[in-house]
Amino acid sequence: MTMMDALKALLLGGIEGLTEFLPVSSTGHLLLVGHFLGFESKGKAFEVLVQLGAILAILLVYARKIISIVFGLRDDLHARYFVIAVLLAFLPAAIVGAFAHSFIKSVLFNPLLVCTTLIGGGLFLLAMEEMELKPRYDDAMDMPLRTAFLVGLFQCLAMVPGVSRSGATIVSAMFLGASKRAAAEFSFFLAMPTMIGAFAYDLFKNYKLLEFNDGVLIAIGFVAAFISGLFVVRGFLQFVSRHGFVVFAWWRIIVGSLGLIGLVIWG
Repeated sequence: MTMMDALKALLLGGIEGLTEFLPVSSTGHLLLVGHFLGFESKGKAFEVLVQLGAILAILLVYARKIISIVFGLRDDLHARYFVIAVLLAFLPAAIVGAFAHSFIKSVLFNPLLVCTTLIGGGLFLLAMEEMELKPRYDDAMDMPLRTAFLVGLFQCLAMVPGVSRSGATIVSAMFLGASKRAAAEFSFFLAMPTMIGAFAYDLFKNYKLLEFNDGVLIAIGFVAAFISGLFVVRGFLQFVSRHGFVVFAWWRIIVGSLGLIGLVIWG
C-alpha cells in the first residue's frame, strides 16, 4: 500500500459519506471516481464495506430516537409498528441482494451504466419537482405497512449503481403520500438494516480475498465516510424541506455528463 492509495481511499470515503444520504448515488460516485483514479478493490469490496462508516453517522445522529424506539418496543405499540414497517421495507432488498449479488458486482458495477443512470435519474427528479404531490402524513413513524413494503420494492432499483438508494426510497415514499421530511427520515432508518446487511453479506463473500493492506484502506475510507456523513445527515432534512431536489437533479446530470465525456476521452 502506498501513500497515494491511502489518499485515494480517504477521498473515496469522504465522497461516500457526502453522497450516501443524498439522492445522487454514492456507489455510482465511488465507481466513477475510482475508475478515473485507477482505484481497484478486490471483489469491489471497498465500495460496499466503506458504507458502514456512513451508517454509524446515522446511528450517532439518531441515537436518542433509536434508544427511545428500542426501549419502547415492550409497551409502545407505535414503536413496534414502526420497527415492523422498516423491517418489512428491508425484506425485498435482502432477498434480491442475496440472489443477485454476483450479477450486480460483475455486470452492473459499470462506469458507463453509472453515467446513464445518473443522467436519467436527474431528469426524473426534475420532472418530479414539477408535480403537485399532496402529502398525507409528515411523520416517518406513521407510514402504513403497505406503503413501507412498496418503498422497499423501489429500493431494489438502487442495486443498479447510479440509481441511488436514498433517491429511490425518498421519491417512492413521496409518491405514496409522505412529505419530503417524512420520506427522507424513513429512508435514513431503512438505510440502517439495508446497509448493515449489505456490509455483512459482502464481508462474508469477500473476506478470504482481503489482505491486511485492503483492510487498512477500508478503515481509512470508513473513518472518512463517518466524518463526512455526519455533516450531511444533520443538514439534509432541513435542506430538502426548504429547497426540494432540483440541486441534486442537476448535480446528477452534470456528473453523469462529465463522466461520459471522460469515458470517451480517457476510456
